[in-house]
Amino acid sequence: MTARPSWDSYFMKIAEDVATRSTCIRRQVGAVIVKDKRLLTTGYNGVPTGISHCDESTCLRTIFNVPSGERHELCRGLHAEQNAIIQAAYYGVSVKGARIYVTHKPCSICTKMLINSGITCFIYKNPYEDKLADEMVKEAGIRIEVME
Repeated sequence: MTARPSWDSYFMKIAEDVATRSTCIRRQVGAVIVKDKRLLTTGYNGVPTGISHCDESTCLRTIFNVPSGERHELCRGLHAEQNAIIQAAYYGVSVKGARIYVTHKPCSICTKMLINSGITCFIYKNPYEDKLADEMVKEAGIRIEVME
């Protein structure tokens, strides 16, 4: 009999699968919000409903050569974490006290939204430098786990 994977591995795998739905040409990110071992919502990065997807000629971040982690407002898309929170609001699902599994470390904008939504633990796989996000997570007492 094979050992069953941990819940963390299970939910991170779902976040990775959700990331394959991303319409972003630069990076595919997936997120799932979980409470009491129950999947509440999912999100992936991409443009809002009804908006045409970006391509090499319309991606503002590519056009202006914006480095990763900078100038998040120069993008037509939403981040995976934002879409997961929006999906919860759209369907009236409380995420207070939940955990979020994200394929990539939340940026400072998403970190602010996640803190205010009541999510208490961020679990991610791919870190990147964002000192403001780190400071806010520490001050808010959010638990962070980095998966390998």
